[in-house]
Amino acid sequence: MRLSRYFLPILKETPKEAEIVSHRLMLRAGMIRQQSSGIYSWLPLGKRVLDKVCEIVREEQDRAGAIEILMPTIQSAELWRESSRYDDYGREMLRISDRQDREMLFGPTNEEMVTDIFRGYIRSYKELPLNLYHIQWKFRDEIRPRFGTMRSREFLMKDAYSFDLDEAGARASYNRMFVAYLRTFDRLGLKAIPMRADTGPIGGDLSHEFIILAETGESQVFCDKQFLGMVVPGDDVDFWNDAAMEEVVSSWTKPYAATDEMHEETAWDSLDKKERLSARGIEVGHIFYFGTKYSKPMNATVTGPDGREAPIHMGSYGIGPTRLVPALIEAFHDDNGIIWPKSVAPFQIGLISMKPGDQAVDAACETIYEQLRNAGIDVLYDDTDSRAGAKFATMDLIGLPTQIIAGPRGIANNEVELKDRATGERISLSPEAAINRITSEI
Repeated sequence: MRLSRYFLPILKETPKEAEIVSHRLMLRAGMIRQQSSGIYSWLPLGKRVLDKVCEIVREEQDRAGAIEILMPTIQSAELWRESSRYDDYGREMLRISDRQDREMLFGPTNEEMVTDIFRGYIRSYKELPLNLYHIQWKFRDEIRPRFGTMRSREFLMKDAYSFDLDEAGARASYNRMFVAYLRTFDRLGLKAIPMRADTGPIGGDLSHEFIILAETGESQVFCDKQFLGMVVPGDDVDFWNDAAMEEVVSSWTKPYAATDEMHEETAWDSLDKKERLSARGIEVGHIFYFGTKYSKPMNATVTGPDGREAPIHMGSYGIGPTRLVPALIEAFHDDNGIIWPKSVAPFQIGLISMKPGDQAVDAACETIYEQLRNAGIDVLYDDTDSRAGAKFATMDLIGLPTQIIAGPRGIANNEVELKDRATGERISLSPEAAINRITSEI
């Protein structure tokens, strides 16, 4: 993409309404625009990051055996009355009526709707286990939306729902999602710690929040420092080996880790003081097992091996991509801007022409641009007439992992500079060597 043809509305000044680093940088880098309280448009650069986050989430859900669907954002109030949650959910739910005065709502979550889908088609235990997920916009009318898309009213959510014959099967499904979450956050470059958590309005008696440690986090968390060195399962993990899944989950839940609501002082005091870590954290995922909370009142049953009808056991599993993007920025930034992990960078390469209009520089940049694009590499080519300092500042602000800098002096010596955004290290290479290095690494 040529920057001269791209929509990248960079802000030079720090917006006054932005309280935390991620909100400031997302606004300054032209990733989002606030439309009203807690509601944002995602501009091209932000949308590219959001899509890459969603793709990693999707790949790990698919790997763990979940099947993607797409449910509507507007739901019938009748489904929520069946589960008895319509009146219990509170004022965060946006209740509306259509022109026929039918009571509707803008879905804050989808347990009722997915249960309705399940009971419409599944009859036998032989069709289980089943896990359905989607990535969809939701709305919760937060009393105090803040921190940009970290805590917004409208947000994108990956929510998955598992269906099993009994508690043992449901816990096996829970374990698969637990491991899938570990892998998802690891691929994003984040160290997410699973912590015992309150189930809240979702319900049930088993729940974990996945927390990344950050000074700007809204949650107070308590955990054992050994989590910082624990290794996430690799690509050879067998999601359908229930014993292996149980072993992984056991190893990740044995050390102490709890949110403020579930914190136990007695257990905390039993830890060696040197191993205690009390910090702020950002919730990036939340998983629940809630048994028959929804299936019983909504009559979602299957015929078991004994020929009897029984309500199915369910779990739900949420990840917020629109929350993950600012969480990544909180984890990866410096005074100059964002430092994207390569897995989610909006463009992999930033190509900077130091003198557009110079015949030799233009020719070199065009060659580099086309060869990288032909290799399937996303390139943002700054071909504008901006000053050199402004070009460097923009590339640092938007955080592309690698910059290629081409100027008249370097091209005359058959050299370009490669700059690593994370370390600031620069090396000089021939354009051909730079292309070969980048294509081999990516």
